Amino acid sequence: MIAFTDIVGMDLAKQALMLLAVDSELGGVVIPSAVGSGKSTLARAFADILPESTPFVELPLNVTEDRLIGGVDLEATLATGLRVVQHGVLSKAHGGVLYVDSLSLLDSSAVSHVMDAMSRGEVLVEREGLSEVHPAKFMLVGTYDPTDGEVRMGLLDRIGIIVPFTAQNDYRARKKIVKMVMGTRDAEDTRDELNMLAGFINAAKEQLPHVSITDDQIRALIQTAISLGVEGNRVDIFTVRAAIASAALAQRSDVDEEDMKQAIKLVLIPRATRMPEKEAESNEAPPQEEMPPEEPEAEDEEAPSDTPDAEAEEEQKETPDMIEELMMEAIEMELPDNILNISLASKKKATTGSRGEALNNKRGRFVRSQPGEMRSGKVALIPTLISAAPWQETRRRDSKMAGRPKTALLITKDDVKIKRFRDKSGTLFIFMVDASGSMALNRMRQAKGAVASLLQNAYVHRDQVALISFRGKQAQVLLPPSQSVDRAKRELDVLPTGGGTPLASALYLGWETAKQARTKGITQVMFVLITDGRGNIGLQATFDPTAEKATKEELEKEVEALSLSIQADGVAAIVIDTQMNYLSRGEAPKLAQKLGGRYFYLPNAKAEQIVEAAMSF
Repeated sequence: MIAFTDIVGMDLAKQALMLLAVDSELGGVVIPSAVGSGKSTLARAFADILPESTPFVELPLNVTEDRLIGGVDLEATLATGLRVVQHGVLSKAHGGVLYVDSLSLLDSSAVSHVMDAMSRGEVLVEREGLSEVHPAKFMLVGTYDPTDGEVRMGLLDRIGIIVPFTAQNDYRARKKIVKMVMGTRDAEDTRDELNMLAGFINAAKEQLPHVSITDDQIRALIQTAISLGVEGNRVDIFTVRAAIASAALAQRSDVDEEDMKQAIKLVLIPRATRMPEKEAESNEAPPQEEMPPEEPEAEDEEAPSDTPDAEAEEEQKETPDMIEELMMEAIEMELPDNILNISLASKKKATTGSRGEALNNKRGRFVRSQPGEMRSGKVALIPTLISAAPWQETRRRDSKMAGRPKTALLITKDDVKIKRFRDKSGTLFIFMVDASGSMALNRMRQAKGAVASLLQNAYVHRDQVALISFRGKQAQVLLPPSQSVDRAKRELDVLPTGGGTPLASALYLGWETAKQARTKGITQVMFVLITDGRGNIGLQATFDPTAEKATKEELEKEVEALSLSIQADGVAAIVIDTQMNYLSRGEAPKLAQKLGGRYFYLPNAKAEQIVEAAMSF
């Protein structure tokens, strides 16, 4: 196995892991990097620079809940006749490192348990009649390929260091890697280097409590976080801790500018949501020769200097140069051009809660067991065995079961327990946008903004968004059901407009999309129609271009029949009318009534208003 000191490149990731080794209160390190960059090898090699007694536990992606948090040891329970509890992966990592490869692919339920353990420092085992608390204070090290998806923001909020994503395309580094892997390494030299590095880290741990940081430096780091649009008090604390750990690693007793730059690179930059404004830009204009008015000066002199406002102004005056210099030097070569689109950008969090959760017997998170027949669901094995265990001696004496092997477990249908799951499948929002007529471009722009806004928070509730455009002879799916912001941006770059208004075709295609989503476990579907409610192309023309033009009465009957079917299928709907009052004929309110939905009159709707209308239903 390749040692920590033998890994070529990824210097910033190495530095991040060393800071974590110095101060475990940083919570953890996340390393996003492309396939083949060596991120997983580096993460596993992290154990080389930790004390030998430190647990290093790898969490498999397919881990079950009982293996993750612990539960009843079935084999030992059956052998002893007493309930024996086994610790889960999280508690086994107590006092050490929990490593997750492909962190973005970890199941949502497992992520929730990891988040809870990191917040509490312990694991609550409440399952199958068992109630225990196991200590689980660990450092989390995670690696993943950003193309596989995003990491849950709630988890990243509990992790101090996120290594900025960098592509590994340096020829010299790649050549050196090949030579090292294909050649031979001196094991003794490697061991000496590891021992030396471990000694540096131990010395840094001893130095850590003696490192001091000034109020001005803390203020500068916080102001930098604000300038980058980074939210949350945890981030401020992590930034200060990272700066202190960097100073300790360099055997300094005071934090200096290099330590602050390191903290900005590893804590703030990966969470940035906007580009900072350079103060130099405001100074480009020539200075004014006019003297400031005398009255404000007099007022300033009279104002007491110890008021909160005065203190705040004074703080702002004390640190701008430090903030500007530190921020721009640290950020200049690190911030990507597409900062607003990076996967790790801190987005506004949606309100938490369980939307769309329902108990069922087939899928979701296992929450409890209940009596039932084997054919009615999945058997809860451990509760079934626990239910049968007390009756084994009695059943073996029963004449009907005499002659059975003593090692056989005798189970009757009364012992069988069925698993009950809590499913959180989210909602599928199907936007159906009228792309015909003079208002088409405006409607499509509104829909695109609303889709992007919903997708920002879709992962929290497992929501999905689809977009259907109807124009010409038929409707068209521009964006299939998706949670991906990047995919939506790619698919919605070109939005065709103009032509007829095949409203019936849109309703039919939306209904088919909803039925397909139901087969994949999505139980809640909502139609969001952005239209004036007028349709002039019949459904028949969708399947037969040579069909005769439908009459107004035929068009109304098609829409009414489809609306009744959609309503009977339990699909919610809202109709957003974008037509001006003086042009409206009342078709949109009638359409909302036929669908059993709600009507919103928003002629100049913004994306936020459309999202608010959809979420309020």
